[in-house]
Amino acid sequence: MQFSIKKIIPHILVISGFIVLALAYFSPVLQGKALFQSDIMQYIGMSKQQKDFKAETGEETYWTNAAFGGMPTYQLGAHYPHNYIKDLDLAIRFLPRPADYLFLYFIGFYILLLVLKVDFKLAAIGALAFGFSTYLIIILGVGHNSKAHAIAYMPLVLSGILLTFRQKYLGGFLLTTVALGLEMVANHFQMTYYLLLLVIILGIAYFIDAFKKKILPHFFKSVGIIAIAAVLAIGLNATNILATQEYVKESTRGKTELTINPDGSKKQTTSGLDEDYITEYSYGFWESFNLFIPRFMGGGNGEDVGKDSETYNAFRALGASPAQASQEASRAPMYWGDQPIVEAPAYVGAVVLFLFVFALFLVKGRLKWWLLGGTLVSWILSLGKNWLFVNDPQPDSNPITNFFIHFVPLYNKFRAITSIQVILELCVPVLAVFGLVKLFSSKISNEQKQKALKYTTIITGGVAVIFLLFKGAFFDFVGGNDTLYRQSYGQAFVDALKTDRKTIFTEDTLRTLALVLVAAGLAYAYLKDKLKGAWVMAGFAILILIDLVGVDKRYVNNDDFVSAVQVNKPYQANDADKQIMQDTTYYRVFDLTTNSTKPSYFHNSLNGYHAAKLKRYNEVFNWYVTQNNLNVLNMLNTKYIIAQNKDGGVFTFTNDEANGNAWFINQFKVVDSANEGIKALDSLDNKHVAVINEKDIDSYFQREVPQTFTVDSTAAIRLKKHLPNYLKYETRNNHKGFVVFSEVYYGHGWKAFIDGKQVPYVRVDYTLRGLAVPAGKHQIEFKFDPEVVKTGSSIALGSSLLLGLLLLGSLIFSIKKQQQP
Repeated sequence: MQFSIKKIIPHILVISGFIVLALAYFSPVLQGKALFQSDIMQYIGMSKQQKDFKAETGEETYWTNAAFGGMPTYQLGAHYPHNYIKDLDLAIRFLPRPADYLFLYFIGFYILLLVLKVDFKLAAIGALAFGFSTYLIIILGVGHNSKAHAIAYMPLVLSGILLTFRQKYLGGFLLTTVALGLEMVANHFQMTYYLLLLVIILGIAYFIDAFKKKILPHFFKSVGIIAIAAVLAIGLNATNILATQEYVKESTRGKTELTINPDGSKKQTTSGLDEDYITEYSYGFWESFNLFIPRFMGGGNGEDVGKDSETYNAFRALGASPAQASQEASRAPMYWGDQPIVEAPAYVGAVVLFLFVFALFLVKGRLKWWLLGGTLVSWILSLGKNWLFVNDPQPDSNPITNFFIHFVPLYNKFRAITSIQVILELCVPVLAVFGLVKLFSSKISNEQKQKALKYTTIITGGVAVIFLLFKGAFFDFVGGNDTLYRQSYGQAFVDALKTDRKTIFTEDTLRTLALVLVAAGLAYAYLKDKLKGAWVMAGFAILILIDLVGVDKRYVNNDDFVSAVQVNKPYQANDADKQIMQDTTYYRVFDLTTNSTKPSYFHNSLNGYHAAKLKRYNEVFNWYVTQNNLNVLNMLNTKYIIAQNKDGGVFTFTNDEANGNAWFINQFKVVDSANEGIKALDSLDNKHVAVINEKDIDSYFQREVPQTFTVDSTAAIRLKKHLPNYLKYETRNNHKGFVVFSEVYYGHGWKAFIDGKQVPYVRVDYTLRGLAVPAGKHQIEFKFDPEVVKTGSSIALGSSLLLGLLLLGSLIFSIKKQQQP
């Protein structure tokens, strides 16, 4: 037992160090402050209604009316029964946010390197290189928490898979199951998908190695074990996976039925997202060098260039006061790459890339090839619509991207494909650490190491020198928005921007060159016995921290922290909001003054912020709501519109023409396609006529459809109770009738009842619900009670019990094995 404790003490010390470093970087959390994250602010607005409902009732709602006319909460932080893997995740993330994610970066990567049999000291250095990679810090700064969450568990998943391939079948199976279960808890399927691509590359490398060594039976046995672990991990997350799978078909990630655009032009139809949307964010070939030189392309869209900059002087020349010029210079548009918006460069580190290149000369075998393969595939796919030196990018100009969009399953479900570089940002530090491993290895001659060091220094240092000498010949430093700046501020202002871009390019290139030379000097001193190994390790650790943290702090630092109250309650009601909230009836609000989720924070809003909205509602929104089509606003029960007057003041327009919560119609307008259905909404008398598709008629009525309905003066329907997941109406009509509800149609969970008996309902007006109602007085209820949650929760419970039994069994087996003489 004493020996075991001695073995574990170094790891305890390392983990403690990770905790200290995570808290030190985000030290304001110790003062009760919180990081202001723009995306989290949007999420808080979207999720407030469901959280308020949970606080008031103690129950979970899987539907919210606060955004986009209504949508499921599956991708808004919904909590499911028997989600025990989520409880484990919360236990691991015990530090205050966002220090918890930084700690996860560290610990997951550390475990991966230990599984790869790296000395714990070098594993700790590798964890720092991964955790402080600039992109991973930047996504925390802007609030991409679920992305960071998923990335953090990637190394742990690879650890389980690698253990299995090393014939540690039981340990590999259990670790893969738990790690992949945690990976799925993060609920960022795009990141998990990219991890799958890396696992396939890893599998190919191991298959080739097994074929050469004639151990294919072991390979296929390992693959089978990993597959079973994946199935069990899916079971642990069954509810969320099944709900998401169900929802995605109805969302903007699914295939549309429309074949035309609002202007009547032909619409590009795919089984996923449009190609232009998928490739909107694409790395340029040259921009990739910001992995090595942080502000190679100017950094971000808002760089602080200071008072000594030409940009500051240009603003002063335009008449700005010193304070105004200083403020503008603190957010100067330095980025001059191809992407629409960039917060910061995806900097991997000059020292880390130096070690990566060094490793390419010394590391052999399958480890090198799957890491290099993952790096190259990740980089090529991140180019998106760009392709090497192509200057006029088109969505299909990169043949590899084009192939993946059209032929690789699910690839066209994701946008912002530059984020696939997370695979590169995982593979590069792993191989870089093995560069250090080979540097200290006694199995490689000093001659080989010195030769590798010479070539590495020439390559990495040479790249920096070439850019310093020939930057004027290679680049024009012209940004995508410079034409607009020229029109607004004149050519002198644009010239000032270009000058500052050249300046920071030169500064950061010199910085990278200096770091490369210091790193080379450390390695050379060790090979010449001028420095001991421990000092060189410490030197590289310090150098990596100086390199990465120095860049990280440019973009995410203590200035980004505010009071926790400001983060938790990001929106304040203005006079228009307060006026509307005095109305306690059930209605919707359309706010024309903001693109944020502020309307959803206070009202049932037509607006919202989400990457996967309900497809049909989004189409109606884009066709009509954005055009302020009052006819469509009425059918969505838009009682209030918030707008700005010519002086910039906010005012409320009360729409007395809104249709209300529900209404009887006189007749149907039958259409035979989605195109005709959405076009009909433009001038439809929707208070009296409902649009219905022929295929919906056949499936709903299953008999001859009445052409008209009698609606006399006594016919009425009133909403008596409204909750996010429950609506209750009372209706009176002397004749059989048909009611249209101003509620978004979603057939996977909403159930309709008349006098307590469940009845079918149908989609009308392209995106609303409709119900045939018998003559007389009746009570109508709509309940959101999705079967997918019940089914998924049962599977999650069974999977959790099975995993628990397996863990208990493995523990008993290990104890008995140790007790054997």
